[in-house]
Amino acid sequence: MPDKAIPFIDLKSQFQSLEPSIRARMDRVLEHGRYILGPEVEELEARLAEFVRVDHCIGVASGTDALQIALMALGIGPGDEVITVPYTWISSAETIALVGATPVFVDIEADTWNMDAAKLEAAITDNTRAIMPVGIYGQPSDMTAINAIAERHQLPVIEDAAQSLGGTHRGKRSGGLGTIGCTSFFPSKPLGCYGDGGAVFTDDPALAQAIRQIRNHGQAKKHHHPVLGINGRLDTLQAAILLAKLEVFEDEIIQRQSVAAGYGRALADAPIKRPVVGDRNTSVWAQYTILSPDRDALRERLQAEGIPSVSYYAVPMHQQPVFASLGYQVGDFPETERVSAQCLSLPMSVGLSEAVIEEIGRVCTGQRTDQPS
Repeated sequence: MPDKAIPFIDLKSQFQSLEPSIRARMDRVLEHGRYILGPEVEELEARLAEFVRVDHCIGVASGTDALQIALMALGIGPGDEVITVPYTWISSAETIALVGATPVFVDIEADTWNMDAAKLEAAITDNTRAIMPVGIYGQPSDMTAINAIAERHQLPVIEDAAQSLGGTHRGKRSGGLGTIGCTSFFPSKPLGCYGDGGAVFTDDPALAQAIRQIRNHGQAKKHHHPVLGINGRLDTLQAAILLAKLEVFEDEIIQRQSVAAGYGRALADAPIKRPVVGDRNTSVWAQYTILSPDRDALRERLQAEGIPSVSYYAVPMHQQPVFASLGYQVGDFPETERVSAQCLSLPMSVGLSEAVIEEIGRVCTGQRTDQPS
């Protein structure tokens, strides 16, 4: 293995390659001093709307705020139900509860680990007010099937694209696949800032207006607050950083796909399940996640070789204590529980070398790292 430690996500190298552009954009913010809703925020919103191919993008303070603001803009609250998946970060379900609504879970597909559209309709009740699919690990859900079901029931779709911004479904960019799209710019995301940040996307002008007001304390103009809002604004410095990163994002997507292809070759003979990208999708590869029935032993072998790994969502939402009152039991979502018990994410960064990928592959196949491939 290389002498230096392998980072799980290599933000330092990315910064070094973009440092002149990032520093120049940050310096401009420091010079004009408009740290809240400065011109870089508006510029970023325009650039991201163009990237996702939607009419409106609204920058917000985090991916969690994006989801909560979307729910608030749709008027969802106590007595309402919102359908999402149990295999996700807690923000997806947390925000539903925070607006007073009830999360309702639908199991995931066995291969993509995204919402199983075949199980969605059975979960819809008279109290259902929205559907929130999650683009796990970098690829969107089957939004064609989900949108068709939503249209039949006249329900809005909130696309949780916190991990899938940059991925596509049937040629359309994630973030623009539902009534509202929400994403996160947490530093580890494929397009990440250096703190918290997020964005909301929509083609609906009325929803866009409501979202802009809600993110700024419900304010329509100075001293006039027609709706209840939150402090959910994107910092100007974070927008400046994102503008610099957005300049190379399309190239980085291609590089991430190349890294994933390298993993596919290196892990071809490993006793694990490799990730599957849906045949109508592309993935931005927010994570490269495998399934292993001997996950803990594999993690220890990787750790012994200086290779970091992470088990995301090892405790699914329906087993979290905060949601015990929903009444779900172990066994209710078998695919989620299987994936949660076996998932392991490997190092994933732009520029991860073929040599490192091959070494990780040797460990995963059970070979000694000093053994020739």
